[in-house]
Amino acid sequence: MNTEGPQGNTALLIDLTTYKMPFGKHKGSLISSLPISYLEWFAREGFPDGKLGMLLQTMYEIKLNGLEYLLEGIKRQNFR
Repeated sequence: MNTEGPQGNTALLIDLTTYKMPFGKHKGSLISSLPISYLEWFAREGFPDGKLGMLLQTMYEIKLNGLEYLLEGIKRQNFR
């Protein structure tokens, strides 16, 4: 059961569209812009601990299941 409420979910989606990859090949890229192949690599090798790992794993699930449309409205608001 999700006890976080809609505002917690919105905050997570905003983080996916504003948080930048802090290291590696895609350093500086938004988490939401990472290619699925990079996220698949993390899925195989292990996601990092903490917030970054949670964001990467969430983005992997979103892309894997074709749910990128969930981020479109948030992306538009962030780039105004």
